[in-house]
Amino acid sequence: MNNPTTYTLLVGSEEKGRNLLETAVYAVCILSAIVAIWQFAWQPNPVPPGELTWPSDATPRVSHHQTSAYWPGKS
Repeated sequence: MNNPTTYTLLVGSEEKGRNLLETAVYAVCILSAIVAIWQFAWQPNPVPPGELTWPSDATPRVSHHQTSAYWPGKS
């Protein structure tokens, strides 16, 4: 009564060449994440936060046209 379990069948039928491919794919994924983080960390800051200036005398643009004539159904 030596019946194999599902696990032993899966382990016995595992592809031997797949382990190397899986290891290579995992290594490439991890390496690409590290490179992306490294590129973001070394990206130059185009404008330092202290040099941002906003015009204080900016006037808002206001339209004096009636908008109710453009809505259908309204009079």
